[in-house]
Amino acid sequence: MDPVNSLSDAHKETALLIGVQHRDQTLADIEDTLEELAQLTDTAGGVVVGDFICRQDKPHPGHYIGKGKAEEIAEWVAVHKPATVIFDDELSPAQGRNLEKIFKTKVIDRTQMILDIFAQHARTKEGCLQIELAQLGYLLPRLRRMWTHLERQKGGIGMHGPGESQLETDRRRIEERMARIRKDLTQVQRHRQELRRGRRRHGWALASLVGYTNAGKSTLLNALTDANVKAYDQLFATLDPTTRQVELPDNQSILLTDTVGFIRKLPHGLVESFKATLEEVVEADLLIHVIDASHPGVENQIKAVNAVLEEIGAVEKPVLNVLNKVDLPAGQEAAPRLARLLDDTLTVSARDKQGLDTLLDALCDRLRDRNRHMRLRIPLSEGKKIATLKGVANILSEEYEDDAARIDAYIPARLSGPYEPYEIEH
Repeated sequence: MDPVNSLSDAHKETALLIGVQHRDQTLADIEDTLEELAQLTDTAGGVVVGDFICRQDKPHPGHYIGKGKAEEIAEWVAVHKPATVIFDDELSPAQGRNLEKIFKTKVIDRTQMILDIFAQHARTKEGCLQIELAQLGYLLPRLRRMWTHLERQKGGIGMHGPGESQLETDRRRIEERMARIRKDLTQVQRHRQELRRGRRRHGWALASLVGYTNAGKSTLLNALTDANVKAYDQLFATLDPTTRQVELPDNQSILLTDTVGFIRKLPHGLVESFKATLEEVVEADLLIHVIDASHPGVENQIKAVNAVLEEIGAVEKPVLNVLNKVDLPAGQEAAPRLARLLDDTLTVSARDKQGLDTLLDALCDRLRDRNRHMRLRIPLSEGKKIATLKGVANILSEEYEDDAARIDAYIPARLSGPYEPYEIEH
């Protein structure tokens, strides 16, 4: 790659990327993930000045890429002086420490990069707590690496063994802070559960947008609801979930939630930290899997999303696959092939608002059995039934006679039984 040469990049932190091709991986796979790592670097505010792909059957326990290869790359680092070396896989604490000694510069891994991006983009108190929990969980086993400067301070006045005692103090403080964050997130989880129970009582259908990061979920939410959610051409632009009401063509309503995008090699600790947010996916009646049909690695992205859905226990949820970005030539070309591979698929361009009517009709079909369309005549003497109905149904119209109320409504099928005696012909 060319060195930094633009004014806009002059102030950015320079980075060297390193990927490893293991025995069961193709070169194309590694090139694809390195390209994604370059995008992550850009999102984090860095600029890539070079990359290396190392071929190795399995990770070296001490240096991940082996000491000889590390020393070879160190020669390049000494000449070009990148501020950071970024590995495309997670490094153990010992590997990171050993590589920093050889490269004589900062070394981070993909997990640390993703955590940094999340920390930059989190806006709500919940999001900030989740990120802090994940960062502390990542830091805890790496504390000794943070204190290597004290290992050289042995003996002498005022230098009698501060390192180990300080290390234990920091470890204890981190564990206490993580316990407090988990307690706070438990309260958030209870609040979300109360909100969901309220939606259930009112018969709201819940749908969640899921998909690979930068697939266009936020753009689609904006197109359907005018939600004004940030929708940048950038990885992880959306972290905090946004829920909006969508009116369907048959007068039903659903609540649609935009969730954090998934990615290959998504750190397990990050998934754990975001469990409270991802419960919106687990509790949804329907998942809308937004797929970037124009991306050259779209099949791998689909696999990555399914892997995360399996990890959080949502893989069996009903899914509607939405092939987005078909306004682009690559999206148009790939859409027929993807439609043959996937069930329940339709095409849209969220940016140009193409295919949205078809999507809304599909949502109507999916939710039709969930609610019953009923026209009722309820005596005014049954005031409690009328009040309960207004609390759980989507009322289309209501008229009052001298002794009865005529109500046209969508009623959750599971709650419709008590109203059957009052049903009149359509």
